[in-house]
Amino acid sequence: MSSSPHVRSKATTSNIMLMVFIALLPAAAFGVYNFKLPALVMLIATTVSAVATEYIYEKLMHKKITIGDWSAAVTGLLLGLNMPPTAPWWMGVLGSIFGILIVKQLFGGLGQNFMNPALGARCFLLISFTGQMTSFVYDGVTGPTPLALLKEGSAVNTMNMLIGTIPGTIGETSVIAIIIGAIFLILMGVIDLRIPGTYIVTFAIFVGIFGHFQNPAVGFFDPQYITAHLCGGGLMLGAWFMATDYVTSPITKRGQIVYGALLGILTGLFRLFGGSAEGVSYAIIISNLLVPLIERVTLPKPFGKGGEK
Repeated sequence: MSSSPHVRSKATTSNIMLMVFIALLPAAAFGVYNFKLPALVMLIATTVSAVATEYIYEKLMHKKITIGDWSAAVTGLLLGLNMPPTAPWWMGVLGSIFGILIVKQLFGGLGQNFMNPALGARCFLLISFTGQMTSFVYDGVTGPTPLALLKEGSAVNTMNMLIGTIPGTIGETSVIAIIIGAIFLILMGVIDLRIPGTYIVTFAIFVGIFGHFQNPAVGFFDPQYITAHLCGGGLMLGAWFMATDYVTSPITKRGQIVYGALLGILTGLFRLFGGSAEGVSYAIIISNLLVPLIERVTLPKPFGKGGEK
């Protein structure tokens, strides 16, 4: 603890997490509008099971009940938004239990988890149920996502991707709905542009340079191709709502820039040269693991007595 005077803030974990929950509601609402009842059932299942898992674990372990801080609800809602609407509800429940119990609580609870619990749960489900987690249906028709079409070299409708009338996970399809939530968080001072801005710009530059090597028909810095990649998949949802997680992102300003650049490069590598059309989840988790190293090399150097001369 440093000597007084101390700077005090009115921000608390509960009101920050509540604002994040509220900011996710536009994407959730559009997901329910887009995918109807199955999406609503999935979102309720993941959110309720996440909160219930945290409550039951803390009750059994005789720990302070923390479900009032909204962090478990945010984890459950985020996981639901990252689920295909056609996946069975019990799969979402299993993911919520894994995310809260294994990724969060067994490492000490909020503030001690080494990766984003919702993304940890999604990657667990991707490995365990690959077929169901990568199967997408839109308007009753099973088909590839726009990112998969891009990887095949096919044309996509970027306006549909911007609005969200495309196959995908429940919360990733509408860029407009995600941006509405992101603007709310920025105006409320919950997040700033450092991490998501660096992430998106780095990714756009990477795709602009290397997209031609993945698809020879695409020119260098092809605006339509870059826009399609920015609007497709979980990039926007990941950049604004998961990469900015307080616990698993750097606290130093220079570290946040490095972190965002690393996210952009890894996402570009996975999307363009990996076996899957998507790569946001794995990029964020790998970067989460590197946060201690990033913070170590970007800490400001102290001056004065005992510091650098």
